[in-house]
Amino acid sequence: MYPRLLSLALGAALGLTACTSATAAEPSTVRQPELTALTLSSGGPMPVEQTRVHFDHADLHFTLDIPHKRLAGDARLTFTATAPTDAVVLDLDRNLPISQITVNGKPMPASAWSNPEGRLRIALPHALAKGENVTVGVRYAGAPHVAKNAPWDGGFVWATAPDGKPWVATAVEGEGCDLFWPCIDQPTGKPDLVDTWVTVPKDLAAPGNGVLIGIENHGATRTWHWRIKRPDTYAITLNVGPFKELKGSYASRYGNTIPMEFWYLPEHEAQAKELFAGFKPMLDFFEQEIGPYPFGDEKMGVVETPHKGMEHQTINAYGNGYKMDGHGFDWLLQHEFAHEWFGNQVTNVNWDDMWLHEGFGTYMQPLYSQYLYGDMDYFDWLHQLRLMARDQRPIVSGERRTEDDVYNTHTGPGQDIYNKGALLLHTLRQLIGDDAFFTSIRELVYGRPDPKPGNFQPRYATTKDYIDIVDRVTGKDYGWFFKVYLYDAALPKLVEERHGDTLAFHWQTEHGEPFPMPLDVQVGHTVQTLPMTDGHGEVHAPPGTLVIADPHSKVLREMPHVEAFQRWLEQQKQARAKAGAKS
Repeated sequence: MYPRLLSLALGAALGLTACTSATAAEPSTVRQPELTALTLSSGGPMPVEQTRVHFDHADLHFTLDIPHKRLAGDARLTFTATAPTDAVVLDLDRNLPISQITVNGKPMPASAWSNPEGRLRIALPHALAKGENVTVGVRYAGAPHVAKNAPWDGGFVWATAPDGKPWVATAVEGEGCDLFWPCIDQPTGKPDLVDTWVTVPKDLAAPGNGVLIGIENHGATRTWHWRIKRPDTYAITLNVGPFKELKGSYASRYGNTIPMEFWYLPEHEAQAKELFAGFKPMLDFFEQEIGPYPFGDEKMGVVETPHKGMEHQTINAYGNGYKMDGHGFDWLLQHEFAHEWFGNQVTNVNWDDMWLHEGFGTYMQPLYSQYLYGDMDYFDWLHQLRLMARDQRPIVSGERRTEDDVYNTHTGPGQDIYNKGALLLHTLRQLIGDDAFFTSIRELVYGRPDPKPGNFQPRYATTKDYIDIVDRVTGKDYGWFFKVYLYDAALPKLVEERHGDTLAFHWQTEHGEPFPMPLDVQVGHTVQTLPMTDGHGEVHAPPGTLVIADPHSKVLREMPHVEAFQRWLEQQKQARAKAGAKS
């Protein structure tokens, strides 16, 4: 999702500062009211009323008052009851005061609704039976929450482009869609269809999600109308600026033609053209290795933002400053684009399964490096990820969690959903082979092994779903693999013992679980594979013989030299902090 990722995480570990935008965002001059705990969180326990409706359509009208950093919204939301219900419950920051609520176009008295903590409850004039529809209107306005450090702290970014014109963006993954529109702030809260209408000064553009339906002129302002199907709730975004546009098309290997758009600041035209040239190779990689671009009837879109970046369905945010890092592609752009498959096409049911977005999305960077340039770049990526894996908490808890529960290193796996998630996928690929591995990914993403444009829809999945897919595709039970790598915190440890001319190996897991992971061992210049079916194996290797366990780095395991490096990094960080405190 948003880039709590390689360069930033490694930079933080090394005590470096990362530049997040070409032009700094302006600090807010308005003192912001505190967000409630409900608004700060995304996901978690779902109100029963939200489980009783299906979200059909969100018609969202936004007017930006840029000089005063204010937003006026008019939302019309249509639902179908999946079970009888007498109320509609939504999420909306209470710091955006509501002026009117309507139900099927009829204004509701103030007594019919309340929003004390950011959970908007609307009593319906009459209870809905299963299958009945209702349209709820919510009119509101105010100063939306300003992100202090987007995209890690969600909210609006009010910045100024190099030419002095306004440059505005939203990034709301962590805190959720309720920071600027009334929604169901859950991974499963996707509407079937969303229309956004964004009114801005006429000299600014407002690129958005999906397909541009039209632009209405109103003298000093213009309204941009976009339409998107089945978007992630937090992937709905507003972008405003003095953009220029690069357009092109990609002839898909699946027979369709995919529009490509890049909205960039005019000052960066040369760099933008170079970045845009990388769109087609990325599309070719993903379509070859994973499957059809899921939103080919809409667009592959990117917009330059004053924050680092984030996946926004069909209009990904890019703020990496056109940096080069020696890998021959922009890693941030490629990571966010990966989320069109892992996050937008297949969406986790619960934040606890967030590794399905981030682990797979992160593995796409080394995989793309291998696709472009071979094994050296591939293993370079994996080594950097390995240096950042912390193994303090399990990647998956098995419980319903909020976004913060997962990303907070005090309560959840934090960065390990990226780094360890990608590394375990590398190990799985070595274990089951490329054919089974990529088949399992296609089934996870599309729900079928033979995806083609028109025969799949965005879907939800859980960790268990993926485990079941791997077992079905391989015809074997790999529960032991996922138990150790996802539900244990510690990595498996390879223990070596010498008995004369015999070198014995056995796997040691955190809770003593079986771990029949095959192990390659190089003895001299010959590599042999130990089945390790009971977790044990041995080779004949007299003392002095060259022995390398796992010579081709297939298995993610405890590595003492990595842990020693991580301890050293922490000591350096503490020493710098102590020196800073003294000065």
